[in-house]
Amino acid sequence: MANPIQQFEITPLIPLHIGGLDISYTNSALWMTIAVVVSTTLLSLAMRRRALVPGRMQAFAEMIYEFVASMIRENIGVKGRQYFPLIFTLFMIVLLGNMLGMLPYSFTYTSHIIVTAALAFFIFFIVMIIGVFKHGFHFFSLFVPPGVPMWLMPLIIPIEVMSFMIRPVTLSVRLFANMIAGHIMLKVFAGFSVGMFAAGGGLVFAGIGPMLFNSVLIGFEFLIAFLQAYVFAILSCIYLKDTVEIGH
Repeated sequence: MANPIQQFEITPLIPLHIGGLDISYTNSALWMTIAVVVSTTLLSLAMRRRALVPGRMQAFAEMIYEFVASMIRENIGVKGRQYFPLIFTLFMIVLLGNMLGMLPYSFTYTSHIIVTAALAFFIFFIVMIIGVFKHGFHFFSLFVPPGVPMWLMPLIIPIEVMSFMIRPVTLSVRLFANMIAGHIMLKVFAGFSVGMFAAGGGLVFAGIGPMLFNSVLIGFEFLIAFLQAYVFAILSCIYLKDTVEIGH
């Protein structure tokens, strides 16, 4: 049976070292490049005609656009339109990372904590920088909930600070854990099915069970791939909302 963890191994395709630093072009970087090319090409081709009555590709592109735009309106408000390019890009990065990883012999770059953590900490620092730039040190008043008695402040403030600081950790681990767990489960059940078929005899029919169950899991994994991209984007919107509401 194949090692279910082997699918997550990063292998260098173009070895490159500068000053003892390994900056090789890896299979992870390759699929990130593919994601950029696919998203850029499809969206560009879809919106090339800009028809009043959209075709299928244009309708699909407009559906994604409106989906992200409505997400921003509902969670940040009208002023959140300034964050549309950021949220749309994050959504597409995570969505394509998840979806492309479902292809045979592909690589799921969102199954690596270094990738999800980089995206999550990027959002965290964007919130901090924009919040301080727009509101000054008044931005940190979000750690002081309104209406809380003064005698509770020594307890509430540390809890609020800890809750704020742990955001990038929970955001990155949620995506990473869901993707790696789902792919491992698919690999394990596929291995059971192949092993039973290879054993021959009565186990051949027993192998049909894991194969059918794995087919159902693949469908669920596609759903999870979309949901995790949605959750990542919507939580990013909720975090960016702090930069709009502070001071109002």
